[in-house]
This record gives sequence, C-alpha cells and structure tokens, in this order.
Amino acid sequence: MHIHILGICGTFMGGLAALAREAGHQVTGCDAGVYPPMSDQLRALGIDLIEGFAAEQMALKPDMYVIGNVVSRARTADGAPKFPLMEAILEAGAPYTSGPQWLAEHVLQGRHVLAVAGTHGKTTTTSMLAWILEANGRQPGFLVGGVPMNFGISARLGGLAAAGQRPLFVIEADEYDTAFFDKRSKFVHYRPRTAVLNNLEFDHADIFDDLAAIERQFHHLVRTVPGTGRIVVNGLEESLARVLHAGCWSEVRSFGAAVSDFSPRGEPHDFDVLQQGQAVARVQWGLSGVHNQLNALAAIAAAEHVGVAPADAARALGEFQNVKRRMEVRGAVRGITVYDDFAHHPTAIRTTVDGLRRQVGKTARILAVFEPRSNTMKLGTMKAQLPWSLEDADLAFCHSGGLGWDAREALAPMGARAQVADNIEVLVQEVVTAARPGDHILCMSNGGFGGVHQKLLDALGRT
Repeated sequence: MHIHILGICGTFMGGLAALAREAGHQVTGCDAGVYPPMSDQLRALGIDLIEGFAAEQMALKPDMYVIGNVVSRARTADGAPKFPLMEAILEAGAPYTSGPQWLAEHVLQGRHVLAVAGTHGKTTTTSMLAWILEANGRQPGFLVGGVPMNFGISARLGGLAAAGQRPLFVIEADEYDTAFFDKRSKFVHYRPRTAVLNNLEFDHADIFDDLAAIERQFHHLVRTVPGTGRIVVNGLEESLARVLHAGCWSEVRSFGAAVSDFSPRGEPHDFDVLQQGQAVARVQWGLSGVHNQLNALAAIAAAEHVGVAPADAARALGEFQNVKRRMEVRGAVRGITVYDDFAHHPTAIRTTVDGLRRQVGKTARILAVFEPRSNTMKLGTMKAQLPWSLEDADLAFCHSGGLGWDAREALAPMGARAQVADNIEVLVQEVVTAARPGDHILCMSNGGFGGVHQKLLDALGRT
C-alpha cells in the first residue's frame, strides 16, 4: 500500500517508515522542520519528505494516512488550523490510523513481541535486548527510539524464525499517548508476549495528572500479556508492585533487589548475574552506572524467556556498544572531555551523573550542562528535584531559555555551584571560563541543545 506519514521525522514514526519501506510499501511523509539525522536516514531509504502540513498533500491519494502524535486539532492565533492536512483528511472521510495501530496490524502480527517499558532506560534496554538476540543468532526485528551503535539503524524487520517458532520483534514501548484521537499509551497496541517493566515514576505532566494515572496505563499493558507470556519487573519499584497487585495473569520474573529472581553482585562495569542466588553469568563491559546494571538484568531476564541462556546473554553484552547520545563522547580538547547524553528527567540526570562519577573517579571534576526541555520540565513540575539530581556534579550550568519558571530560584540550594544562562552563547562562555584540564563536561538534553557540544569544543580549542 501507499502510506503517507504525518510527523515522519520523530524517532518512532521515522522507524515505522523504515519498517514499512523494508516491507515493500510505498512511503511518503511530512513534518515541520524536516531535519537530520532522521531526514537523512529516510531520504537514504528513498522516502519522499514534504515540509509542512499543507492540505495540498491530499493530492497524493495514499491508501492510508498514518498520524503521528505531534498532530492535533490546534488552531493558530488567527483561528486557522495548525495542521490543515489533518482537517482535510477528516473532511474528506479519508482513511487514517495511528502509528502504533498501523505497526500492530502490519508488522507485529504473528510475531513474538518483546516490549520494553519504563520511565527511564527504554532505549538502552531495548538496544541491549536486540543485540543479545542478534549475537545469539536469533535475527530479531526491532524498533528503537534511538540508534543502537551495534546496528547503526533504529529499525528493521528481522529474519525468519526457526520452524515452530514465531519471529522475534523487540520494541521500545512508550507510555506517551498514541494520537490526538487515541489517548491510550502507545504500548497498549503492541500485545507483547515478553514485557519488561523497567521502572515507573511520574513523568509526562502534560498528559498524566499523577503517578496513579500512569500506573493505570501500565496495568493496561499487563492485561494484554498472555498466560504463557513473561513479565520482567524491577523488584525495587513500589509503583510496579502496585501495578502487578492490580492483577497479573502471566509468569513474573523480577530483577534488581536482593530477593529478586535476577540480581547483581559486583560493580556495574564488572558483575556476576545471580539467578535465585546462584551465579549464572558475568557481565564485563564498557558501561557504567547502576541504572545500566539494572538495564542489563532486565534484558537478560527477557532474553531467557525466548531461550537465550543468561551466560550467553552476558557474553553478548560484553560487545554492546550502547546507543547514540547515551554518554557519547563528542570530543576532547586540552584534556577536557565533552559528553552528550539524553537525560532530561531529574532521576535520569542523577543516574547519568552517578554513572560518569563511577567511571572517572572521585577526584575528577564533572561539569553538568543541561536544559529542562521536556514538556514535564518546562511546566516546572519537577524543578525542586534538580539540586538533588545534580548532587554528584562539581558545577552545574542550566540553559533557562523558554522556561516559565525561575531556574535560579530552583537551583539556589546549590549556591555558587550552579549558574544559569538564558542563551546558548552565554552558557558556553560560562562553562569554558570554569573548565580546566582533566574536567568532564556532561551535556544533557532530549533535544539538539543548540549544538552546544560542538560550540563548547570549538570555544575550548580557542582558549
């Protein structure tokens, strides 16, 4: 069929476009501000991209419009529709669906879906699980909200299964809503046989009123797992205990806590995997941080459900190269290293800084450079947690442009350790002035951050 994707440059919709193209469909799409890297990836696949959401695109006459959740019925200040193409689709009675719905019906049907859900670590854990399966000859399909460096692509259909087995498909299972006409979490559409519940805390304040509202969506996911399925759950999270207490009809395997089915013994970069107290595997790899240790346990427990022994899974993780924008070194100048990381929620910021601290030791200085860019952070819902999230950093630099709340006031408990700037150029100058050889500059944002990484490297090279 010919599908036309509205909002094609997002990581999820771009991955869906790649899968549809690989499956032989004709794919076109549109977005506002068509931008790399997804635009380059899509054009390389021969997918035509159109700038904007003009109603003239109806002339393409696709068999189906696939609607991304960036699209809404919003109006501009003069009353004109913000998405004229969507209005035209509705007016014409043309066929349309959401991305998750299309994926469920045209890609996931008949496959053993392994879905990775959680507030933090979804992309990394999904990438770990896909690599474990790949390294053990299972040729999984996958859709990840990032680019796993072991694969170099964010999505693929995968190979055929052995006789009597379902083909495997690993998917990052997002709790964000599906579309303007379907406010359920995306993951409700995926019908997994193996579901990872990695962690759960309050996020997405723009669509969820409170933690209980998110727990309800997670329980909707639990309801879709068959009796022969497996739910892999973080044993350290009270919120997930409440989710399962609301009803569970599948096999459960826990990880993380001392009494869990899978637990660690040792430091995050080099540890034994204990299965019900017995050492069954050893993970030795280049990653650091307790969060990555927990991500590894989750991936190992999920892979075991489809027949990969923990020892084989651990060996594969020894070759795991992480995901782009996850503690990615962008360069070093004069002995000062600049990193890029996707962390944007206070808990993610804290665990990311902790991971770098374990890596560089107690004496090296960490300069945390961040922007509160997610919808939740822009609303100021979690501003009081920022000083806590930055405790392990020596200095913190906040980009406050576009915020509706006072970042200086929120960071006041940090005293002179925190600086705030409302534009990137001033921020770069403040960081460069403070930096000295041996420092580690950790940039954290879920956006492009105004190219701050290269600007820092350039400015450090001039001083």
